[in-house]
Amino acid sequence: MKLELRAPNGSVSGSVTVDEKIFDAGINPVLTHQVVVSQLSNERQGNAATKNRSAVSGGGAKPRPQKHSGRSRQGSIRSPLWKGGGVTFGPNGRNYSQKIPKKMRRKSICGLISDKVRSGQIIIIEDLILPEFKTKYMDALLNTLVGNSRVLLVTNKVDENILKCARNIPTVKMLPVQLLSPLDLSNNRILVMTIDSVREIERLWG
Repeated sequence: MKLELRAPNGSVSGSVTVDEKIFDAGINPVLTHQVVVSQLSNERQGNAATKNRSAVSGGGAKPRPQKHSGRSRQGSIRSPLWKGGGVTFGPNGRNYSQKIPKKMRRKSICGLISDKVRSGQIIIIEDLILPEFKTKYMDALLNTLVGNSRVLLVTNKVDENILKCARNIPTVKMLPVQLLSPLDLSNNRILVMTIDSVREIERLWG
């Protein structure tokens, strides 16, 4: 399978042969949804907690006599019926994490990449070459390639200079191949990859 290869100026400079198992795979919407939901769940902290009546301080003495006061019977000011008392059935921390097998995660990633290929939403470039490591040059490069769309920029490894150029652009997210996820592929319309990142994906999942 061959895809267009673009130069940094946006022109087509040739073609690149890619692995069909990754770039022409079928997409399973149910599987993809399950993986994305699990990723969102794993990002939840789940540390909301309240104090029940045993954790609230004070309340050792009975607030008023049991009888002859004309008021209700109360045994402790820590009761949920009192202001400042404990909370009934409140949250006390929860683990939202979900485990997803590697094969399921990889299959969902390959399906989303293939879907972007079929939709014409993937751009493979020779390399990220900038005159200077400045945000304005990165912004100009991406505007030439994709316009104002949300971009997921995937590279073979983390380049600190390139990362500093891209991180201040609100419509751009930059990731190395190893951190590519179904959630990022779903949230960003255009996928921009370097040749090195394509070869690394084929080595990892081909």
